[in-house]
Amino acid sequence: MCGIGGRTIAEAQQRISYPEFVRWAQYRSKRGSLHTGMRVERAAALLATLFANAHSKEGGYKIYDFMPHDEEPELTLDDLKNWT
Repeated sequence: MCGIGGRTIAEAQQRISYPEFVRWAQYRSKRGSLHTGMRVERAAALLATLFANAHSKEGGYKIYDFMPHDEEPELTLDDLKNWT
């Protein structure tokens, strides 16, 4: 998580409060990954998708067709329970 809360999961669990963690999770679900490379990849894939759909007859391309790395998996309830 780019050093948010600590360098390791154990440090983050000690340093970050549960309400702050929930706010970061909401931010990530709205804005995407905090990793700069993934954000650049997503932006490039969005442009490629728009270009491909504008210049093809079918126009059925999705952003994930141009992203070699998929999004990180979403947090599960089990992950959230470990933070309490």
